[in-house]
Parts: sequence; C-alpha cells; structure tokens
Amino acid sequence: MSYKHFLLEKQGHLATITFNRPEKRNPLNAESTLELLDILTSFKDDADTHVIILTGTGAAFCAGADLSIFKGITDPEERLRRFKAQGKTNARLTARIYELLESLEQISIASVNGFAVGGGWTISNSCDFRIAVEEAQFWFPEVDLGVPLGAPAASRVTKLVGPSLAKAMIMTCKRYTARELHSIGLVHKVVSRDQLKAATSEFAQFLLSKKWLALAQAKAIINAASGIRVAEGTAITPELLLTPKE
Repeated sequence: MSYKHFLLEKQGHLATITFNRPEKRNPLNAESTLELLDILTSFKDDADTHVIILTGTGAAFCAGADLSIFKGITDPEERLRRFKAQGKTNARLTARIYELLESLEQISIASVNGFAVGGGWTISNSCDFRIAVEEAQFWFPEVDLGVPLGAPAASRVTKLVGPSLAKAMIMTCKRYTARELHSIGLVHKVVSRDQLKAATSEFAQFLLSKKWLALAQAKAIINAASGIRVAEGTAITPELLLTPKE
C-alpha cells in the first residue's frame, strides 16, 4: 500500500517508516497523522515484523505541527486560534500514535536525521531506542506559541527524564542537541549524518539476532513496570507475561 506522506518498506522481519515531506520538514497535519496511525495499527496483526525503524527525509525527522495553515496570517490572535483548533483536532490521534509505538510488541528505533520538534520529538520519545545525527535538534515550542504542551507528550518526557528536567524542557522551549540528550540517556547513540543509516541498520540487525519472544516479553514487562499498557491484539498478553514460553 502506498502513502502520500510516508514511505513504508518491509524486508524480512524489519520495517522502515519514513516521513516523506522534506520540503515542509515532515510536519504532522490531519492527513499525515491519520496515515501514520494507519501504518502503526497494521503492525498489531503483523507477526512477521519484529523491528520498526522510523526516520525522515531531508533536514528534519518531524517538525511537529504543520504551521502552513498560518501562511499569510499576521494577526497573532488569529494565528493562536488556528493553532489551538489544529491542536485540538490532532491531539487524540497523536496520543494514539504515541501509545501504539510504546505498546506494540515490535521494537521501535527512532533514526533521527534532523529536527524533532513538538509532536515529532514525542514520536521519537515513544520509540524504544533513539539514534540521532550530530546536528539533530530537539525542542518543545508550545509555550512560546502560547499553548501548553499536551498531557500525552508531557507525561512521556517526564517519565523518561523526571519532573525537574521535564519542566526545563517544556517551559523554557530550549533547543537541545543530540549530544546533550545523549548525556542524560534520552538519545542512545549519536553519529554523523553519513553513518546514520548504517548505524541504525546495524542496531536493528543486532535486535533481530535476539530471541524474538524474549525480546517482546522484555519490552512488555518494562512497559508494565512503567505504567504503559500492552496493545490489544498483540501476542504479548498478561497471561504470557506470567508464564513465559519458549
């Protein structure tokens, strides 16, 4: 199946999802959000895929909310009204994207090729692992735009880094480098741009070399300990967690 905003490639037990609107820095709008949700939902019944890579084309991984709706609008109150309306429309769908990435039995890797902003940063935070290029930058712009960061995004970064650092990230809107996030464990590996594809592929193959069921169970157990539910319809059920099988 082809998509307007994404490329989807499957090879053996590995799937790669690529944001593919480089001219707009791979933003999230109503259409692209629905497409990504459709792609991720399909993995709930996909027993052949064990590892998922998410990456982007061009200079951005995902630039967050699509701000093209502001084109030609100079009045700040009208811009804010439109931003809030778009956020309200997409909030429920993006929350489901974050939840699916966390709870699917497949192991997910964010291969961050550039900017990861707002919802784009939260998508990478919802993956199990993050590999980023040296020049990647991460930030939450919402407070500067006059709106709070949504609860689904705020809760995820808080779980990962703790409340004190989460407040600094969300309330100051600071741009963080890949190296800064690596120093606190939020990014697992930093590489040069020309090494990103190879480094991500190498790590994906390393994961694929593991016993699949044990790997999926380990993810589910860690998620349960962190208060993250297991996706419905997957092979990893609460009963399976209590009675591991070969």
